[in-house]
Amino acid sequence: MNHAAVVLIVDDLPENLSMLHDALDEAGYKVLVATNGESALARARQALPDVILLDAVMPGIDGFEVARRLKADFSTQHIPIVFMTGLTETEHVLAAFEAGSSDYVTKPVRPPEVLARIAAHLRTARQLQEAARNAPDAMDDATLAARLTAAFTLTPREAEVLFWVVKGKTSKDIGDILGTSPRTVNKHLEHIYEKLGVETRTAAANVAMARIGGQA
Repeated sequence: MNHAAVVLIVDDLPENLSMLHDALDEAGYKVLVATNGESALARARQALPDVILLDAVMPGIDGFEVARRLKADFSTQHIPIVFMTGLTETEHVLAAFEAGSSDYVTKPVRPPEVLARIAAHLRTARQLQEAARNAPDAMDDATLAARLTAAFTLTPREAEVLFWVVKGKTSKDIGDILGTSPRTVNKHLEHIYEKLGVETRTAAANVAMARIGGQA
């Protein structure tokens, strides 16, 4: 199930990285590591992992700020973040979720718990992707793009971008398909989000599928 899943572990302590790397590698994941906030942001944007395990307390840019930046970036905002923290006070837990965390585990980290939570988030993400891919299959692609244009008052290029978002494509994929850059795709996404009244790719896909499904 997880043979292609990529997990980025972010922790400044080598012993934590080693333990988690070994557990995830043994479970069949492809594992990437980062030891500080700056390298975590760079690796996340470059590799677009399926899940990020993120230490909350690190020197320099802490985990909360890393999460905020990842969620503010169109290319990485869809990635589930699981915080690893010894901070169990309510305000720290709330801070983690406010920063964009999908989940958290407390230290000392227990690998079986981490593996179970990663598997759960991967199942959820894949269910959303499958729904996005399968919903338009019964329609002609051109018909779907036309419906999106009419339903949300989109420009033709915005409709194309949203079409491929519904198909589960990343900004890089869409840029390759349309012959433009991921940055340009993300600018189109900003306009699409505003017109649909949403803030994320998943929400945009869900709103689009709900609207065009109701017109089918």
